[in-house]
Amino acid sequence: MLYAHEVVLNELAQGLRPTAEGVEWFEGRSEDDQRKVLQALVEFCGQARACEDDVPESIARSGIRPTHTPAVMLTKWRFGMAGLPAYELTKSFRLLVALFSIADTRRRTQHCADGCGHEWHNLSDPRRDAT
Repeated sequence: MLYAHEVVLNELAQGLRPTAEGVEWFEGRSEDDQRKVLQALVEFCGQARACEDDVPESIARSGIRPTHTPAVMLTKWRFGMAGLPAYELTKSFRLLVALFSIADTRRRTQHCADGCGHEWHNLSDPRRDAT
């Protein structure tokens, strides 16, 4: 069973939930919860096998500038974004969701194209409560 935040993050990565809605959900959480969400996103990016070649596209998709701190960090393949000041957390969220989306799409295409048992790749149910 997936936790509610895991469902939201996977829906965002798969395009089942609009990014703007995900950002609103993220910004409605406490700062501590936001940092936990970022840590989860870093783990998901690793599990989805994100790679450095995905960085330019993730920056472009995220809508943040390449000069913003989270983008610069990711360009150097550094993932300590949960430790950034609070005003950088939403930018980090947007960037990591984009990176996760790119990597997860590739993974679903290459390894799960004929179906899989991954609960997070089978989110066909209508939207769930994301509290």
